[in-house]
Amino acid sequence: MPNLKDLKVRIDSVKSTRKITSAMKMVAAAKLRRAQEQAEASRPYAQRMDRMLGSLAAAAAGQAGAPKLLAGSGSDETHLILVATADRGLCGGFNTSIVREARRLARKLLDDGKTVKFFCIGRKGRDQLRRDFSGMIVDTIEDVAKPKLSFDKASSIGERIVAMFEAGEFDVCTLIYAEFRSAISQIVTPQQLIPFAIAESDNGDEEADKADDKPDEGLNGATYEYEPGEEEILTALLPTNLSIQIFKGLLENAASEHGARMTAMDNATRNAGDMINNLTLIYNRTRQAAITGELIEIISAKEAM
Repeated sequence: MPNLKDLKVRIDSVKSTRKITSAMKMVAAAKLRRAQEQAEASRPYAQRMDRMLGSLAAAAAGQAGAPKLLAGSGSDETHLILVATADRGLCGGFNTSIVREARRLARKLLDDGKTVKFFCIGRKGRDQLRRDFSGMIVDTIEDVAKPKLSFDKASSIGERIVAMFEAGEFDVCTLIYAEFRSAISQIVTPQQLIPFAIAESDNGDEEADKADDKPDEGLNGATYEYEPGEEEILTALLPTNLSIQIFKGLLENAASEHGARMTAMDNATRNAGDMINNLTLIYNRTRQAAITGELIEIISAKEAM
């Protein structure tokens, strides 16, 4: 039979834990609202930028003067996987799901005889990947969201990626992040950044897709001329688009992290409440059994006298 003192200490400990998880849930909920607004606000610009460049790239692809970020290096032997995770845990399976997708992609590429490198944004991704791919991690950036996530930080990451590409350190770069859908739903999304993917991708923005399906009045069949030329525009905008896509991915990641943490802490608070109820029931039964045993001893001693 468990000791009453031990049960009391356990109940107090679980109550303290419940206070912590409840406070973390409220903090995550407060941060989630702002992060969700920023992520949703970044989608239209990033999607339109991607589609506009896709239209230009479709015309310039295969030409002799096509930018290297569009044409690629002419090979796909070395792949750089940009893994965006959080710097902290206690957010359910958020970090694990992103790292799982990175591992799956890496093993597939390795099985095909490719060379794989990892560029980690976030401490948790690096820590998990280091167990199996320690020698493949080329760089890690931590605390990218401190004091706040800004485009300048995403731009510095983009410049670092472009510099690595121009130095011939990799041929293909893929970003893996979690696209925010709701507090309980985050979709792990791989997105090829280099070379620029011409094919349109489904980013999950249904309203934008519906808007794009509507014909533009008075513009059907129009032919556009660009000044300067398409190659010059692509050369100038492709590095900027790379930073924009990274920034959008980091904003989506931030919202997904806060949503996952809020859900995880809510579940932890509920579980702590259930544990407190069970421990309290056991405590009361044990206390009642102890009192009953003492009464029996007193009655038995009185009858013996």
